[in-house]
Amino acid sequence: MTDIRDRAIALYDAFTHDHRDRRAFMREMVALTGSAVAAEALVAAIAASPAAAQQVQPDDPRLRTETAEGTEAGKPSSAYFAAPRDSGPAQIGTVLVIHENRGLNDHIRDVARRVALAGFRAIAPDLLAPQGGTPADEDRARDLIGTIDMDLALRQAQGYLARAASQRGGSSKVGAVGFCWGGGFVNRLAIAAGPALAAGVAYYGPAPDPSEAAKVQAPLLLHYAGKDARVNATGERWTKALEAAGKTVEAHVYPGVDHAFNNDTSAARYDAAAAQLAWERTTAFLHARLNG
Repeated sequence: MTDIRDRAIALYDAFTHDHRDRRAFMREMVALTGSAVAAEALVAAIAASPAAAQQVQPDDPRLRTETAEGTEAGKPSSAYFAAPRDSGPAQIGTVLVIHENRGLNDHIRDVARRVALAGFRAIAPDLLAPQGGTPADEDRARDLIGTIDMDLALRQAQGYLARAASQRGGSSKVGAVGFCWGGGFVNRLAIAAGPALAAGVAYYGPAPDPSEAAKVQAPLLLHYAGKDARVNATGERWTKALEAAGKTVEAHVYPGVDHAFNNDTSAARYDAAAAQLAWERTTAFLHARLNG
C-alpha cells in the first residue's frame, strides 16, 4: 500500500503541476489501484479539501480580519487581511502569505490567521485577481495559475510590500511565506524586491535559475520534503548558489515526507511532526527579522 500511495502521489503531482489531462490521470489511477472506486478514494485522500482542517476560525475574537479589493499595478487586486486585535506596544511586522497553485482558498486564509496569531500582520493576496479571482473549481484555478502574468503578479506583490512597510503601527519590515507554487513565488519575489523584502520563507517551492542568486538581498528560509525529487532537484542548486553568493540562507530537508507536507487539508500528504517543526522554524525566523 505504501508503494501504491507513493506512486499515486507522483501521478497526482504530475497532474497538478504539469497541467496534464484529468481523464488521462484518472485512467492511470484506475490502472494503479484496480478500480474506479479505489482510484477516486485515493485521489480524495491526496487532494486538498480547503475547509477540512481549519485551525483558526474566521471569527476568532483574537483577530481582526477583512477582505479588500482594489487595484494594484493597474489591474484588479484582492487580498485577505488578518492581524492580532491587540498586539500591545510591540511593533509587529507584516507577512505576505502566498497561496499554492489552487489560489486564495479557505486553507490559505486559515494559514493567514495562524500567521496573525503568531504575532504578525498577515496579507494573503489573491494573485489570480487580475484573471477574475480564484474560482471554486480547483482544476480551473490550476489552469489559471498556468497562464498567470508573473511580472504583473510580482509587481502586485511589491505593491503590497510597499504599502505594508508604510502602515502606521507596524515595524515597517515585511516578509513573505509561500507554499508550493507560492514557495517558488517567494524565491522570485526575493530576486525582484531587493531590500523591500526583509525575509522570505519558501515551503517546497520550485527554485529559480541559480544565476539569479546574486540579486537576492533578503534572508531566506527554505523547507523541502525528503520525497519531493521534482522540487529538490532545483532547491539544492538554488541553496548552493545562494551560499556561494554570500547570501543568508537556511535550508532544511524533512526526511520521508511528501511535497505539501504542511497542508493539513490533505490526509495522505500531511505530516504533523514535520509541519510543526517547520512552523516553529518559520515563526522564529520571521520574528527575528520582522518584529521589534
